[in-house]
Amino acid sequence: MMIQACKMKIFPGQEAEYKRRHDEIWPEMIEMIHERGGRNYSIFFDKETNYLFSYIEVVDEEKWNQAATELNYRWWNYMADIMETNADNSPVSVDLPCVFHLD
Repeated sequence: MMIQACKMKIFPGQEAEYKRRHDEIWPEMIEMIHERGGRNYSIFFDKETNYLFSYIEVVDEEKWNQAATELNYRWWNYMADIMETNADNSPVSVDLPCVFHLD
């Protein structure tokens, strides 16, 4: 199993909209995340910086690396108006290395 964390950033004033969209996450997105081996997925928000902190446990790293599907691109397009994105509308994200873990 692999633990993955990253930070992303939403635009000022978009916290409620970001939360609303995730409260209404598409069922097929949940299914795709699980099919690709994602478990125990959480996203946290720092209101002082507008940064999001994402944490996910991945059962199968090889499957997870194939997660960029058409569905994923639709989700990125849906979220692009409220957060920093790359040219393909994927979120600008910075991987965060684990410096301590305790089970």
